[in-house]
Amino acid sequence: MLRKSEIRFCLDKMGEMFPDAHCELNHRNPFELVIAVLLSAQCTDVLVNKVTKNLFEKYKTPEDYLNVSLEELQQDIRSIGLFRNKAKNIQKLCQILLDEHCGIVPNTREELVKLPGVGRKTANVVVSVAFDVPAIAVDTHVERVSKRLGFCRWKDTVLEVEETLMKKVPMDEWSVTHHRMIFFGRYHCKAQNPQCPSCPLLEVCREGKKRMRAKEKGK
Repeated sequence: MLRKSEIRFCLDKMGEMFPDAHCELNHRNPFELVIAVLLSAQCTDVLVNKVTKNLFEKYKTPEDYLNVSLEELQQDIRSIGLFRNKAKNIQKLCQILLDEHCGIVPNTREELVKLPGVGRKTANVVVSVAFDVPAIAVDTHVERVSKRLGFCRWKDTVLEVEETLMKKVPMDEWSVTHHRMIFFGRYHCKAQNPQCPSCPLLEVCREGKKRMRAKEKGK
């Protein structure tokens, strides 16, 4: 596990590498963000953005999603994985928004996770990006980076990773750290081809050092 000074070093370096890290899901309001994040499960942001370009022109309110058949909505998002289940969740979510929230997306994680298709990660993204509430959403990139660097333990669950990051990262940096770790994992510390030789965090990265030693032995 990294020491406090090493964690600070990592946060600062990631900030230097990705100073403009942000949510890459295109959206114009909290409602569109909820739909986009729901669609992004097990799917790339690039593909989601391709689909939502037309989707968000056709459907602008919860009522719009409920005024079409489930089959039509499924066809509109067919290129996205798990489209049948996601279409069902979108319509259920829209109905709950109308019945319980006057059609407005709630601004607390506690209320958001009650919506169909919205888990803790999705809720954290929404409160952070749409409502500027400090939060750390642990997706596959954040989890991988946290474990490789040694912010947490390899055996930690996603919730344990989130709780550890919340303890070790200053609260006013939670949201920006979430985005920077995603960018770091998506574009540098990749799952299959991490850029260890050129990584500015190599000196404190346990996984990177291990990979480099193995590479040296293999020569």
